[in-house]
Amino acid sequence: MPSNDVRILAQAAVPTAAVGAIAAVVSGVVAGGKGAIGAGVATLIVILFMGLGLYILQRTATSLPHLFQAMGLMLYATQILLLFVFLAAFKNTTLFHPKAFAFTLVAGTLAWIAAQTRAHMKSKILYVEPDKSGHSS
Repeated sequence: MPSNDVRILAQAAVPTAAVGAIAAVVSGVVAGGKGAIGAGVATLIVILFMGLGLYILQRTATSLPHLFQAMGLMLYATQILLLFVFLAAFKNTTLFHPKAFAFTLVAGTLAWIAAQTRAHMKSKILYVEPDKSGHSS
């Protein structure tokens, strides 16, 4: 992964982890240990899904640049659908508090999207690859 991609990944994952930690503390106070576990699981799922999505999108950008925009839209739609599947699958679980899980999943996703957007806006990524041969045409 190029250094710009790693930087964007870190700039999105760290705020998401911070939101997850805050959610775990709040959920732990409100719903007990199961609330903290639910918030922790949701945070891990968000970071895993969104990080994997960013990796896939960056690989698509380098190998199939003409599909980048369509792949991005399809990827985000798939991620949101998978997050809804997780919400539906774990809505009646006894492993952790489902409401803490759901609220943290939504908050973590919004935090990731906001942080990734900010990271992309602040990064200085070349839109045109410079000529590698050293001469211009």
